[in-house]
Amino acid sequence: MSLDRLIIRDAEAADLPAIRALLVETWHATYDGIYGWRRVAEITNAWHSLENLQGQLGRDGVFMVALLGEEIVATSSARLEPDRAALLTRLYVLPARQGVGIGRTLLQVTLACFPHAPVVRLEVESQNEPAIAFYERMGFALQRQARFDGREDTPNTLLMAKRLFSD
Repeated sequence: MSLDRLIIRDAEAADLPAIRALLVETWHATYDGIYGWRRVAEITNAWHSLENLQGQLGRDGVFMVALLGEEIVATSSARLEPDRAALLTRLYVLPARQGVGIGRTLLQVTLACFPHAPVVRLEVESQNEPAIAFYERMGFALQRQARFDGREDTPNTLLMAKRLFSD
């Protein structure tokens, strides 16, 4: 598949139902085997509700979509932290569209929005081996292991980072 038809742009309110559907599909494909269908449904209903996604539009940072034709095939979001680091908070590609460079391209465009950030950080579920391998290929390295938001009832995560430029 050629990526010359890939369009990456800021997410808009009209995109939110498609973004939610993408997130629900991707989360079930990725996490059902780790947490079970019921827990994944609870998480996606809470974290990826249309209301929560709407609240993320226009906030500090970026919220982007990648399209092939009219189809939203991926989404990302990131923000600048107080220490000037970029924090990648979301990068998901539809399962049927993974492995062809969409995630890599969307990651590069997302990070280019933070030209003065010395480093980018992210959290990834410790059992999500395909994502960990992807981020390692993209130059990220393990920093430490933690619980998401420090809570015991949330996924076990790995904190990864990549230097963007030297001061």
